[in-house]
Amino acid sequence: MNNPEKLFQDLEYLEYLENFLTPNRVERFKEVLQNRTNHITIVAEDVYQMHNTSAVMRSCEVFGVQNLGIIEQKFGKDIDKEIALGAQKWVDIQQYASPMQAMSQLKEKGYQIVATTPHVQAHHLEDFDITKPSAIFFGTEKTGLSDEIMQHADTYLKIPMVGFTESLNISVSAALIIQNLSNRIRRSDLPWQLTEQQIIEKRIDWARKTIKDIDFVTQRYLQAKELKQK
Repeated sequence: MNNPEKLFQDLEYLEYLENFLTPNRVERFKEVLQNRTNHITIVAEDVYQMHNTSAVMRSCEVFGVQNLGIIEQKFGKDIDKEIALGAQKWVDIQQYASPMQAMSQLKEKGYQIVATTPHVQAHHLEDFDITKPSAIFFGTEKTGLSDEIMQHADTYLKIPMVGFTESLNISVSAALIIQNLSNRIRRSDLPWQLTEQQIIEKRIDWARKTIKDIDFVTQRYLQAKELKQK
């Protein structure tokens, strides 16, 4: 069992790790994962103020979106842990080198590319079709998404506004959209939840992030399993 991928799918390994957790923590992981979704995923492009991306991550975690993509070509910064408030432990972060890489990989996974913008004939949030798996792209408040994403997007989405201001801060926009779409998805008959295998993998991942000296604990498990197989 030296293959990390197989280890992260091993039910026996999960049961072993959960012996190091309190029963309340184990049940909390199960409860949270029942409300997690991959039906929508969020992507932030070149957000200069990293605390905005951290806030978006926090919204993903709070509203049950498991995956956040970050396209970082211009500004090499770390996640602001004070803003994220630990969300980086529970949300899966995928970094992309370019918009085309992000769009290509997400389309291969079956997502439609959705560009958020107030400036085109976009679907209003309340009318947006939630039936298709969607990757929702956000740009900066000042310049919005890159031309590359705007040109290759499958569809567009906007938050209706009735004031003089044309746009919201990315963290506010993302929170509104994530909350709206995730709530609508949960009320639908769509297969929005994680699969049983995905839940097992996340339980292992979260347990590993919780247990101190996880490398030592894992080595003990592997040694015991090896002895059992002899």
